[in-house]
Amino acid sequence: MQAFHYEKASDVAGAVNSASVGGVKFVAGGTTLIDLMKLNVEQPTGLLDINHLPLDQIEPMPDGGLKIGAMVRNSDLAHHADVQQQYAVLSQALLSGASPQLRNMATTGGNLLQRTRCYYFRDTNYACNKRQPGSGCAAVDGFNRIHAILGTSEHCIATHPSDMCVAMTALEAVIHIQGPRGERTVPINEFYFVPGNTPQRENVLAPGELITYVTLPPLAKGTTSYYLKRRDRASYEFALASAAVVAQVQGGRIERIRIAFGGVGTKPWRSLEAEHVLEKHEPGEKNFRAAAEAALRGARPLHNNAFKVELAKRTLIRALKVATTNA
Repeated sequence: MQAFHYEKASDVAGAVNSASVGGVKFVAGGTTLIDLMKLNVEQPTGLLDINHLPLDQIEPMPDGGLKIGAMVRNSDLAHHADVQQQYAVLSQALLSGASPQLRNMATTGGNLLQRTRCYYFRDTNYACNKRQPGSGCAAVDGFNRIHAILGTSEHCIATHPSDMCVAMTALEAVIHIQGPRGERTVPINEFYFVPGNTPQRENVLAPGELITYVTLPPLAKGTTSYYLKRRDRASYEFALASAAVVAQVQGGRIERIRIAFGGVGTKPWRSLEAEHVLEKHEPGEKNFRAAAEAALRGARPLHNNAFKVELAKRTLIRALKVATTNA
């Protein structure tokens, strides 16, 4: 049996080189990975500690956007003045997630790679195609109240758990990656995969690739944003449905809008359908309801989660009202 090893990375290039060896995982806050190792869901051959890499800064960009290092802690990001003033939806999403203690540990890069909280994925006694390809999906015929209704397949119905990623999707964040073949950038809406026939492939990262930072584009003057999360309890709970809205209203019309859902999709769910209904139209109950109907038209609920269809619609309508009222 190969010996498990642990080491600390001193620079990004060295970290990428070390992690290109099969089975080695990066670890930062460890709020997801260590839990999954305890459950024998994740079984890396080694851990590469990246906590000392110089990736913990939040910096303004020349174009007015924001650069967020992968090692920035969720609590620091949520309370950063520029985030609260310019990207309120991101601060709201972060503060609605987990607990203060976990936000002090969790990192931006780690949050982007957060894995599902599906019971069947986390319990190795059950079949899970995400954990063991080809074994089946116990959730389809099991207790699936928390599971996805958008982007599902017969092979997987697990939801993406992150609040931060929903807000970043509405903000059209760009993820910057460094790997053995150099650097590349990926828009967040192209970063994640829907499960299809390969639910074990969750994102575009190749072995050894490391998220180094995220950039948020500048927002037009007058843009407002809002994040609304519906859950079973007020603290330390994942979304049953959430909505992130970024809107620019001018002259009584919605000039630009971006909408993303959480808690209902197999990835942070951008709704182009809802955006299309609303852009260049007046904000109001009738149009908000039409947008919600368009957003959930492709939903595929199962026996325990059919309530999510109406919950997601109402969540979006409320988020739209708040975001456009503040415009």
